[in-house]
Amino acid sequence: MSGYLSDAMREVLPSARADLERLVRIPSVSADPAATRHVWASAAEVAALLREAGLPEVDVVTAGDSRPAVLGHRPGPPGTPTVLLYAHHDVQPPGEAADWDSDPFEPAERDGRLYGRGTADDKAGVAVHLAAMRAYGDRLPVGVTVLVEGEEEIGSPALPDFLDAFRDALRADVVVFADAGNWTVDIPALTTSLRGGTTVVVEVRTLRHGVHSGMYGGPAPDALTALCRMLASLHDERGDVAVPGLTHGSAGSGDADPPDLTEEQFRAEAGVLDGVRLTGTGGLTARLWAGPAIAVTGIDAPSVAAASNTLVPVARAKVSMRVAPGDDAAAARAALTAHLTAHAPWGAQVSVEPGAIAAPFTARAGGRAYRCARSALDEAWGRPAVAAGAGGSIPFVTAYAGLFPDAEILITGVEDPGTRAHGSNESLHLATFERACLAEALLLRNLAGHDD
Repeated sequence: MSGYLSDAMREVLPSARADLERLVRIPSVSADPAATRHVWASAAEVAALLREAGLPEVDVVTAGDSRPAVLGHRPGPPGTPTVLLYAHHDVQPPGEAADWDSDPFEPAERDGRLYGRGTADDKAGVAVHLAAMRAYGDRLPVGVTVLVEGEEEIGSPALPDFLDAFRDALRADVVVFADAGNWTVDIPALTTSLRGGTTVVVEVRTLRHGVHSGMYGGPAPDALTALCRMLASLHDERGDVAVPGLTHGSAGSGDADPPDLTEEQFRAEAGVLDGVRLTGTGGLTARLWAGPAIAVTGIDAPSVAAASNTLVPVARAKVSMRVAPGDDAAAARAALTAHLTAHAPWGAQVSVEPGAIAAPFTARAGGRAYRCARSALDEAWGRPAVAAGAGGSIPFVTAYAGLFPDAEILITGVEDPGTRAHGSNESLHLATFERACLAEALLLRNLAGHDD
């Protein structure tokens, strides 16, 4: 059967890649209100592709204020499990065009990689599901439900309404979240833990209005300097998070440890400049997977080009926090808010607007589906898979696990350290894509019990 699947996959891969490129050309940026029509167009295209791949029941659906998602289903042979295949069709904003080596919404192949926004995160996940289903044609060995979300990149704000509306349709024995990465392009990984995430917007006011920096500078506090002092208090001198009340989790789970991550490797992957020291203490994987992380991702204040000799009366910043496995995301957000308020200098007036939260997640590794996935990855890559944590968040994972605690959750994906998801020149390693497609087809075979 393995040889049959390998041959079938070779036949369908060209169509799966063509579908991926077609999806990448649709700028489905869920964070941009001006791109709403593109998000709807992307959902319509995904629905058409799922129907073409053999799902008889496919709908574009919404719940509450959600962006459009695509939900499809095909029952399996009697007695076989139902597998929910998840991906998302929305993408991050492309950022500055000058930072890309090619048009972010026109896929381009260079040196074995396909470049473009969403080539990996996560329209490749859609293409992997399509390839796995096409390899079987009308002989899917298990029941399959496909959910392709339309607002993952903005934190899935309508997730509670969506799960409430489609609970029965989403019930499954096993869930495959195709939205994560691998250790390298040659070493596959099963992700067994995710950090949670949240954001806050902090606003600082010190003056009723802007005033001349020469006439009032000295005694009069400006809001931007006050904000900078507050933000600087979030880390200690070593770069460790200095917010009290946060906890640390474990750096992953499972029966295999990932290879060592060297500082040289990490610096190259992250693009750290020469002479710039890494922040924090402890092992690199522990810092990436098991500890909290805080970053300032935006500041509202006069730009350098527009700045005048004026004391700034009000300044705002967006602070992003990753929450360690085992911590409570809501409590962590409250701790961050309390810390910022407590560190306002000179009596500055502070208000904090809380953002959405995504809970951290730790998988129950070792079940039958987990073993089936490890076997499929080992076979597709020709080497053992590793269990790894991930520093990012997938809101749907924790929400689904809370709703269906008996479902086995598998987190896989096509990304690798060179993918640069969310950044400029995002790309997909094409050989990794091929292996991921085969691995998912093998997984469906294994889950059906046809593993001989």
